[in-house]
Amino acid sequence: MKTDKIYLVGFMAAGKTTVARALARRLDWQSVDVDELIEQRERQSVADIFAKRGEAYFRSLERQVLAEQMAPRHLVVATGGGTFADVQNRAVINNDGVSVWLDVPLDRLIARVPAGGRRPLASDRAGFERLYHQRRAAYELAHVRLDAGRASVDALVDQLVDWLEH
Repeated sequence: MKTDKIYLVGFMAAGKTTVARALARRLDWQSVDVDELIEQRERQSVADIFAKRGEAYFRSLERQVLAEQMAPRHLVVATGGGTFADVQNRAVINNDGVSVWLDVPLDRLIARVPAGGRRPLASDRAGFERLYHQRRAAYELAHVRLDAGRASVDALVDQLVDWLEH
């Protein structure tokens, strides 16, 4: 086994949470979702936090929650779409475990994310596309890239388990 912790990174709606849960089940590890931990702590949705307190406040919570994930091992962490875009977060993640980028083409993400939904950074489509292109440079710094555009969750988990074991 190449590592005892995996961080899934990628754009919103790339499937990080779903893959994290499936991979953790396969490895008999725990899984956590950074956004879900923030929502539990704040007792409100990410969208509400953005609306009421702003993105800077959300990012500070994200850093705190990420720091709390350093000690546990045998863990799969689903990060938020912007977590790995932050230089400090990226360094923490890449030093603590293996970062895996779930790379999904923009057109597939647009199809998955309703413009008026619960994702605050998806309401403006032009902004959504700009953000996608800006964050790709950060995602490319992940240890592993998986083409997650058309692959099933099971296929992605199989690829990751194979990579971990060889």
